[in-house]
Amino acid sequence: MKRPIRVLVAKVGLDGHDRGAKVIATALRDAGMEVIYTGLRQTPEMVVNAALQEDVDAIGVSILSGAHNTVFPKIAKLMKEKEMNDVLLTGGGIIPDEDMEELHKIGVGKLFPPGTTTSAIVGYITDWVKINRSF
Repeated sequence: MKRPIRVLVAKVGLDGHDRGAKVIATALRDAGMEVIYTGLRQTPEMVVNAALQEDVDAIGVSILSGAHNTVFPKIAKLMKEKEMNDVLLTGGGIIPDEDMEELHKIGVGKLFPPGTTTSAIVGYITDWVKINRSF
């Protein structure tokens, strides 16, 4: 690849627990990726607009509030409207397996539960970008 992978790490809604997002952002940065961290209390619109402005390869949403069935579909819909078809939407948090399956059906990439190693997340994003993005 000619440039580092660019990842936007986002916290959406009222979920104020951002330690995990910061750990992931640091791990991605340490793996050589460029990381943009949105901070807390973002809306889906803010996340997608920031991703467009920053020309990211992936959006990673950290969600612990239980709003995953609202947040991910809204972001996915906005991404489709903006023709961001080659940008990965992934994330993690407290998401039941059956909800993960439904989110995959609408185009959300792999979702990572608590306890996932940072190397697994780095590997997934790296592999996805190599296959789906050309730069």
